[in-house]
Amino acid sequence: MKLQLALLYIGSYLCGGIPFGVIFARLKGIDLLSVGSGNIGATNVKRALGTRFALLVFVLDVSKAAVPAAIARLVVTHQLHGIPAQVFWFLAGLVAVFGHCISPFLKFKGGKGVSTALGMVVGAAPMVAACAFSLFLILLFTTRYMSLASLIAVSSAMLFGWVLPGQSRELLPLYILLSVFVLIRHRPNIRRLRDGTEPKFSFKESSTKDRAEEDGSESKADNENK
Repeated sequence: MKLQLALLYIGSYLCGGIPFGVIFARLKGIDLLSVGSGNIGATNVKRALGTRFALLVFVLDVSKAAVPAAIARLVVTHQLHGIPAQVFWFLAGLVAVFGHCISPFLKFKGGKGVSTALGMVVGAAPMVAACAFSLFLILLFTTRYMSLASLIAVSSAMLFGWVLPGQSRELLPLYILLSVFVLIRHRPNIRRLRDGTEPKFSFKESSTKDRAEEDGSESKADNENK
């Protein structure tokens, strides 16, 4: 069992590290790391490649953690060494989140991990994922701040994981770890939110002019915060 788990976690890290956004952008002759925020996730893919590619990258980034967590469900079916099985499912997805954010294929750089974190919770705690994602959508539609909606939704998993039935209380430290990790990855966004310079998410297809304005806004904000 230990060998199986070790191989699963290694595979999960490598799977999480696959930068789908970067790959699709390169196929189109675009360096995603030099567009907009330079992030490899779906939001920046939307700026560079449009909505269809953004949705595809979102689904793939979610799957990078959901699949390892689902495989962990098959490997660990009962309590192991006094630890609930759900903890091992969660860890399989969490390793994928680290892989996405610290990718071995991008010289240990990467994205902010929100979509992959959703996949982790989908695979390990579907009820928590449904509640947190619903809150994310509500906040995104009302505020149009992707970063703010993401941070609150990720943090809300701690609450939902505690109050919803059938959830392992041992997951609380892992939810806290995930929230802190995602918070750290969003430090530039938090500074922009504080300063009122964070670009709002557009549900429409961005024009070339809109993308240029967003790029300039984020670059200026980043330079001011350095």
